[in-house]
Amino acid sequence: MNPAIETMLARYSFASNEDKLRALREILQETALLGLWRGKFFEHAAFYGGTALRVLYGLDRFSEDMDFSLLKPAPGFRLEPYCGFVKDELRAFGFTAEMVVRKKAAGGQVKSAFLKADTLEQLLVIGMAGESGLPNTKIKIEIDTDPPPYFKTEARVLLNPIPFNVKVFAPSSMFAGKMHALLCRGWKTRVKGRDWYDFVWFVGRRTPVNLRHLEQRMRQSGDWDKAGPLTEEAFRDVLRRHIDSVDIAQAKEDVFRFLAVPDAVAVWSKDFFMDVAGRVAVE
Repeated sequence: MNPAIETMLARYSFASNEDKLRALREILQETALLGLWRGKFFEHAAFYGGTALRVLYGLDRFSEDMDFSLLKPAPGFRLEPYCGFVKDELRAFGFTAEMVVRKKAAGGQVKSAFLKADTLEQLLVIGMAGESGLPNTKIKIEIDTDPPPYFKTEARVLLNPIPFNVKVFAPSSMFAGKMHALLCRGWKTRVKGRDWYDFVWFVGRRTPVNLRHLEQRMRQSGDWDKAGPLTEEAFRDVLRRHIDSVDIAQAKEDVFRFLAVPDAVAVWSKDFFMDVAGRVAVE
């Protein structure tokens, strides 16, 4: 086994197949980031979303996908040139995977690809045996080619598999993106509890919301069409109304499988979220 992979594995404990699969996914994600860095991807784009929060800021829940945003709109951006760098990096550390770019209708602002690998084969690479019947590993990689303005970025260092830099949305801008997802997802009957978990995490860290960036996201999605700006008062009103309508049981059910300690959501209720909402800071 590659010594760098052995070092990464030392972070984990393994009580079940789920623990093995989670470790494998996270190691593949971080190795893919290294490949993107080698391909100079971060000269054009920044990492954001749940996986970015876990890898770079210590969010204590698992996230499956990898989300990126271009630094400025470029509808003709192509992911294909960077897929080879990811595949080569994975191969250098002993992994066998394919990168498949998803073909979408012309005009879509989100480009996506999938990192696919045989789970049993990759578990052997990290020195573990898996049971037959485990699903193949698939990690979705998405990039927003038409980012709304006024976000901020910063550079963060990852030390494994080797030291390298990742350009990432600053926490206040990621919080704005999370609030947009929480308030404006177009799902009529499904509640994404991961959004609510991350909401509490941001507030607990006293991270402010980049209100200007949130407004632009809401304008782009058609959820804020007023002539005036999204004020702090208007934002808080929208948030309170959304909390009042959320299905708490469904939110808990969604997030359970992403948590090492499910009791972390035992306190969830509408009153709880109203209290947390009152502590949100803006910038």
